[in-house]
Amino acid sequence: MNLLIAGLLVFMAAHLLPTVPSARAALIGRLGEKTYKIAFSLVSLAGFILLVIGKGRAPFVSVYTPPAWGHIATAALMLPALILLPAAHMPGNIKRFTRHPMNWAVVIWATGHLLANGDQASITLFASFGLYAVIDMWSANNRGATHQVAKLPVKKDVIIVLAGIVTYGLIRALHVHLFGVPAG
Repeated sequence: MNLLIAGLLVFMAAHLLPTVPSARAALIGRLGEKTYKIAFSLVSLAGFILLVIGKGRAPFVSVYTPPAWGHIATAALMLPALILLPAAHMPGNIKRFTRHPMNWAVVIWATGHLLANGDQASITLFASFGLYAVIDMWSANNRGATHQVAKLPVKKDVIIVLAGIVTYGLIRALHVHLFGVPAG
């Protein structure tokens, strides 16, 4: 469990740094933009590796029994989450309705997985990511995040939805191989 927590702390610290613009600017001023981005990526990757290994090694300590329908809800929630995820990086109209498609994807992913997993390590992992996403949205809004104004062709949204559906199918098919448990 300690490795999971260490990984979360490293990963979250790197990702919460942009919520403090003065600290981020100071690091960029000291390191330069390129070195800052490389360091950010390496620290994030190290944290991610630690949390994945830590989650895999964490003992199963039951905190609550998930509802019987928890896996079904998770499966249903993952489709919109996996559509919102590419919407954050691809041109489309979803950003006209939310300023934070990636963070909403994380909140939905975390919520779904909390409905399906009641052990201490899962709660630590998914609740941490969900809380991070909410804090990041709040911070981005305070820093002036805005909705996309331009209306783009619907074909852009079709591509995003198809990317999400394909990713959903792949994750469902590979979930047991990637994470050791079958998807709902």
